[in-house]
Amino acid sequence: MSCIILMGIKHCGKSTQGRLLSEKLKVPFFDTDKIIEDEMGMSVREIYVTSGEQAFKDAETHACKSVSEKISSSGLMSGIGPDAIIATGGGICNNEEALDVLHPLGKFVFLVAQEKLAADRIVREAKVSEYGRISNLPAYIANKNPDTMDDVRALFHEFYEERMQIYSKLADVCVSMDNAPKYANMQRILAAIKF
Repeated sequence: MSCIILMGIKHCGKSTQGRLLSEKLKVPFFDTDKIIEDEMGMSVREIYVTSGEQAFKDAETHACKSVSEKISSSGLMSGIGPDAIIATGGGICNNEEALDVLHPLGKFVFLVAQEKLAADRIVREAKVSEYGRISNLPAYIANKNPDTMDDVRALFHEFYEERMQIYSKLADVCVSMDNAPKYANMQRILAAIKF
């Protein structure tokens, strides 16, 4: 199989680019986070917070198996271009079982987000209560109880550096997501994967 499997940290553009590539290449699009949410009836963040990391990883692995089965049973394998586009969750790099399911399906394409842009998106989505408590943060930041938005950015920086190394090692192809129109970034992906 020759699927394009998009990876990268939250807010790097996996879902947006996945939909664009799917439309452009006229192939199916699968978003593992969306599959998890549909199957579990709650957001990925809620699953992680209420049921824990292992429960989330199990749900993610199940979603990847579901995608694999759909692709295998649908006769999508054309041999000409990609068979499907798959967008993964931001933490899949730490889910070895899910990665093992996806690896035979195609190429891992790491969408490299610029740190400032990703941090800005996280800060923009954060909510501050009248008592100064910050909420609506990714779990890896929220668990460290940041007091200020500067703390949020500092925690994100540590996370960003660690994830860049992990994703770079996993990826077959790395594509920088510039601060540019989404269609320009889509063209960068197409040029990098050479379909």
